[in-house]
Amino acid sequence: MQSPLHKIYDNSNHGTQTMITTFSFQEAQSDDPREKILLPPTDPNAEVIEILGYNLVYVNGPCPRNYRVYKADSMIGVIFQHITHWSNGVDSLRYAEPIDAAVGLDDFMKVARVSKATTEQPPTEEELLDKEFDALTSDEWERLKRYVPHAKHLVGV
Repeated sequence: MQSPLHKIYDNSNHGTQTMITTFSFQEAQSDDPREKILLPPTDPNAEVIEILGYNLVYVNGPCPRNYRVYKADSMIGVIFQHITHWSNGVDSLRYAEPIDAAVGLDDFMKVARVSKATTEQPPTEEELLDKEFDALTSDEWERLKRYVPHAKHLVGV
């Protein structure tokens, strides 16, 4: 027997079934400080789709439905379920399956991290001297311990 809060729609043209969860108006208006949209994928009340290494957690929206995408324990971004396709917001592609949208998002984020890592230069020792002491990492402290300033222009008096 089907729950009154869950309806399964058969999409015979695409060979899939879609389960849509409806919430009552009273549930939507609840003053519960734990918003349903912020539930982690491990919460038993979260609407989660598990697909090949990714967890999609429903956030909100009737169309497009918004899903946070988790890989392992880290959120990598958001994908969207439209009536006819899925999208990820980082490219202009339309994906037939949620796994394709999630992989496209993941690939984009990998490239973005590599690009940022190759263009970002560590701060110079002079820049580290301008930082607050408690803001320095242990590696930065080690660099400063070995740093010997070079006198560029000495003026004798």
